[in-house]
Amino acid sequence: MQEIIQSFADFATDDLPLGGKKKKIEEVLNKQIAVTGYKIMESKHKQDSQCLQLQFDLDGERFILFTGSSVLAKQCEKYADKIPFHATIIKIDKFFTFS
Repeated sequence: MQEIIQSFADFATDDLPLGGKKKKIEEVLNKQIAVTGYKIMESKHKQDSQCLQLQFDLDGERFILFTGSSVLAKQCEKYADKIPFHATIIKIDKFFTFS
């Protein structure tokens, strides 16, 4: 009888980093992107703050960006079950949001 060997991806629950080239949020403002993943972590730059790592596709390439935007972080958490989705990041006053 042949032993069935599992694939690592079938059982691994490691918190793997999101892949993609790094972009600044200003570079993708008002452009339609395809959100493919996200992580919320402690900020390395601002104590007692969170940082959103957003993974997205733009023009056929995969990218990531980092932002302290609590609005975008809350939207990612609220609509996590809808990922992947298309959206446009816009700036309203001092805040970034999906549109």
